[in-house]
Amino acid sequence: MFYYLLKYVFLGPVLRLVFRPRIEGLEHVPASGPAIVAGNHLSFSDHFLMPAILKRRITFLAKAEYFTGSGVKGRLTASFFRSAGQIPVDRSGKEAGQAAIREGLGVLSKGELLGIYPEGTRSHDGRLYKGKVGVAVMALRAGVPVVPCAMIGTFEAQPPGRLVPRIRPVTIRFGEPLDFSRYAGLENEKAVLRAVTDEIIYAILALSGQEYVDEYAAVVKERQTAQRKPGRGLPRAPLA
Repeated sequence: MFYYLLKYVFLGPVLRLVFRPRIEGLEHVPASGPAIVAGNHLSFSDHFLMPAILKRRITFLAKAEYFTGSGVKGRLTASFFRSAGQIPVDRSGKEAGQAAIREGLGVLSKGELLGIYPEGTRSHDGRLYKGKVGVAVMALRAGVPVVPCAMIGTFEAQPPGRLVPRIRPVTIRFGEPLDFSRYAGLENEKAVLRAVTDEIIYAILALSGQEYVDEYAAVVKERQTAQRKPGRGLPRAPLA
């Protein structure tokens, strides 16, 4: 109930006013039945914009930190994500990844839409990074289509570290569903999982027009953070 109050009464109208989203390819999202919507992740606002414009309810796998924050902001964020039916995901290890897959498969088994960011984290510089194979595991085990989605302009509206979004239009673009039924029964093959994940990422890339980096975003972030520490080299110049 609270999900639909947020969508149609409290949050949705505000988001439409602030971002004036242009929607492209919405007909590619199945009107019924289970499916995965896999998108790029450029801004905190992405969590709210996509659900606001979709006709169906979508459940996202959200990082556990959103549910455990302290202070007023942390408690409000945790309350919002729980009320909106989003699922916390611990990203700290292999077993945590398996738990996330189980949660995602549970959503799909109910015939619902599952939202996921294959990069595993928000892009810190607006580029598109290598995808993690969890999305492929879920797509093959559940036997569901994957709809690629590109958020365009949300990085400029609310880059990491910016609390209040800039008022500017954004585009949300959906591509044709990807069918991986040809790989049925091969969800334990590493080469297959990598091929499926790369196909999903390249479909997102074609929609978004981003620069692609063939590394995991979390690894690049960690390396850049280490380089900025005293005695660990010069900091990277800020992006223009």
